[in-house]
Amino acid sequence: MRPQRLLLLLPGALTALALAGLIAHAQVPGGKKAEPTAAPVLEPPVAKPGPSLRQTAVVQAVNRVKGAVVNIHSERTVQGPSPSDPFALQPAPNQVNGMGTGVIIDARGYIVTNNHVVDEVNLIKVRLADGNTVLATVLVRSRDVDLALLKINVAKSLPTIPLGTSRDLMVGEDVIAIGNAFGYEHTVTRGIVSAVKRDVNLNKEIAYKALIQTDASINPGNSGGPLLNIYGDLVGINVAIRAGAQGIGFTIPVDSMIAAISEMMRSVRLPQASDGMLYYDDVQPTDDAPNRKVIVEKVLAKGAAEKAGIQQGDTLVRVGDVLVQCSYDVDRALLGRQVGDEIQVVLQRQSKTLTVALVLDKAVYGKPGSTEVVWKKLGLQLVPVGKEIVGQVNAQLNGGMRVTGLSASGTAAQAGIRQGDILVGLHQWEILSLDNVAFVLLHPDLASFNPLSFYVIRNGQVRRGWVQNVE
Repeated sequence: MRPQRLLLLLPGALTALALAGLIAHAQVPGGKKAEPTAAPVLEPPVAKPGPSLRQTAVVQAVNRVKGAVVNIHSERTVQGPSPSDPFALQPAPNQVNGMGTGVIIDARGYIVTNNHVVDEVNLIKVRLADGNTVLATVLVRSRDVDLALLKINVAKSLPTIPLGTSRDLMVGEDVIAIGNAFGYEHTVTRGIVSAVKRDVNLNKEIAYKALIQTDASINPGNSGGPLLNIYGDLVGINVAIRAGAQGIGFTIPVDSMIAAISEMMRSVRLPQASDGMLYYDDVQPTDDAPNRKVIVEKVLAKGAAEKAGIQQGDTLVRVGDVLVQCSYDVDRALLGRQVGDEIQVVLQRQSKTLTVALVLDKAVYGKPGSTEVVWKKLGLQLVPVGKEIVGQVNAQLNGGMRVTGLSASGTAAQAGIRQGDILVGLHQWEILSLDNVAFVLLHPDLASFNPLSFYVIRNGQVRRGWVQNVE
């Protein structure tokens, strides 16, 4: 940091001027007075620019969003040598503190961060911008996309992060990061977009697809924090840095984050109660703010949405008390609801605004018996995933089924299928529903398929495997 100038210089300069004035008026030899010298002409002080010139776009962006950025402190227990007896035969549990950042996506206290920030922790404390600290619980998380959703209970409405889009990001565009860098809360750094759609492999287990690369300083503790455009809109969630490099950081694009959080919420709530529809984000970038809509992609036959009169192509405007701006708004509005609950849904159909009553029903994604067949033969519980999700990996895919439940002794688990995987193919058939899975498992030529090939999406890639001895 540049040192400040010593204030002693100023009095010294004044003393020199005063002394010069005395000499100018002093007596000279011979008793004659010296002619006074002309007084120096001093320029008028230059007026400082007003505060408006200092309130740059970066300052305004930070002020706009800082209330929606939280600092996360965690505690986890690890086995290690006892601090008091390092030679103890029995390792003693030690508390290890961690730190990260999060963004508030819902005024009721829903927070998004990275999964690795909260993985295997015992205690999570969230410090809000106003200085208050509250305990948080992990609502749902995914190791594959390295995102987690936290919930805090607060008595007041919280500020939320404004959403931008990553679809029109330009290389060289200014961006801003805010985070709990090395524990220095709400640290602000600035940089540019260095690259887009960057694939990053950290190790054999952790890989990311289509990340934003930035040279904005990202340090330990920034994980889970926002990357903002110059307007203060969220364009990504900071996730990783290149070890040993300078100015190479990586960010999950905001549109990928929204889709992933929506699917994570959906995987939690759909086994309890179903809305009977699939939907996706329609984002049109504009100069001021992205135009976001949530469009109904599919209405399941005889499901809750069909009974309510919702149609494919409808735009969801409000679900219950939640204004719908992106797909996870629908899911958080329905989170915790039970079969039989009635929710008012406002939707736009062409030029008409309609209000319908959506009554949640039991989650059924196929013909009677399909669920039991899939569980018995594979040990899988599955929920639908729309084209908007799988299309980011392969544009030719039309949907899939996310694994939400897994029998440890089932053939699928033994074949390496994991919870969170998206099943997109079995043998030679595309998988869009439980009926598709049941069709393959009940096929008269199933014995000739063994081992049964499968295709899943994991870590942004389509992977192939084989299930042995499916009967």
